[in-house]
Amino acid sequence: MQSAEKVLETMYAKLDNFLKTETVVGEMIEVGEVKLIPIITASFGLGGGIGEEENAGGGGGGVGCKISPDAILVIRGAEVEMIPVKSKGSLDKLIEKVPSLIEKIEEAKEKKEAKKEEAEPEKDE
Repeated sequence: MQSAEKVLETMYAKLDNFLKTETVVGEMIEVGEVKLIPIITASFGLGGGIGEEENAGGGGGGVGCKISPDAILVIRGAEVEMIPVKSKGSLDKLIEKVPSLIEKIEEAKEKKEAKKEEAEPEKDE
């Protein structure tokens, strides 16, 4: 049977693989010319134990993790803005930006469709 220390080391190694830089600074999302980067807080705890006495045989472990968004980094050309998610008014700021973002998404979609149509050879009927 493994020692409690070995079990905790294994649990920590698995959690360490999960909590990478990409977990705290999320992957960039590009919407037209706008780049969005989520900033996240991740906290965790772990614990475990194993019966060490003769014929004890029991053991267990547990890991808990909490991930919550803190802010969104908005990059538009040379302009960089940090929008906190948790503070008052930040929802209003995000809502203000939605029409602009939707417009950028639609423009990007139209450009993609136009390129696709240009790439397709004309079919003879």
